[in-house]
Amino acid sequence: MKIDVIIPVYKPDKELFTLLDRLEEQSRRPDDIFLVNTEQTYFEQLIAGTDFWHRYKNVSVKHISRCEFDHGGTRRWAVSRTQNDIFLMMTDDAIPADSHLIERLAAPIEEGRAQMSYARQLIRKDGGVIEAFTRQFNYPDRSELKTAADLKTRGIKAFFASDVCAAYSREWYERLGGFVKHTIFNEDMIFARRLLNAGGSIAYAADAEVYHSHNYTGIQQLKRNFDLGVSHAQYPEIFGGVATQQEGMKLVKETVGYLLKTGKPFMIFKLVWQSGWEYLGYRLGKNYRKLPRRVVLFLTMNREYWKT
Repeated sequence: MKIDVIIPVYKPDKELFTLLDRLEEQSRRPDDIFLVNTEQTYFEQLIAGTDFWHRYKNVSVKHISRCEFDHGGTRRWAVSRTQNDIFLMMTDDAIPADSHLIERLAAPIEEGRAQMSYARQLIRKDGGVIEAFTRQFNYPDRSELKTAADLKTRGIKAFFASDVCAAYSREWYERLGGFVKHTIFNEDMIFARRLLNAGGSIAYAADAEVYHSHNYTGIQQLKRNFDLGVSHAQYPEIFGGVATQQEGMKLVKETVGYLLKTGKPFMIFKLVWQSGWEYLGYRLGKNYRKLPRRVVLFLTMNREYWKT
């Protein structure tokens, strides 16, 4: 099967070259790489004076304005501009850990075991202790295959997946209608739940690894989780009836245990601080319809979403 890689880009820095170089070095090289860049000026500033177009011959770029970007709609449009059997969604801050990422993500789909697969996310060098444990909690070192049968026992974890790095069967993607056209967040998990409902399977490929993590401030956690709560409120058919907040509580409890076990009890205060912002943001997001518009615009990470 031929493979496309689709990467939304916004205000790229030199790490974009690292990402593209790592993709070119893959044991299973992508046939085409499609960059959807938000705001042309930033991209042109980055590549000015470089041999970008000569260096990356299988890369094509389409520029859009910031007001055109949508988590679901932009990716949906990008997929429609490609045609190969498997497409891989990535973000521009995810860096392949080795040369086998695409090969290992494609395998479950090519073998017919799954119709969607997603990669393990590893902590970056500048990541903190809490973020490292969170990555291990959400992305363990053991691969698994998830089906609709897991919904009753695993709740939201059954369709947990991430477009930071995820591969899709185009046949099944089109059969299910693709990504939602307009969403603030979670286009990947919305599709994943619909895939399970249709009898499909999701593969977590723990041996397909990317470096990806963030050092969010409290306010950034608030805003990110506000958008998360909004998406959960807007899609009750996807997120309703499954355990959601319980997973967050489980993560906090296990992180506390880890900090105590590793002799870092002083970091529990930071954990409580971060978790408080996350919970507050999520609860506000779930109840966004009750909030004044100016408050919503302050709380969201995606102000452009509310203008359409």
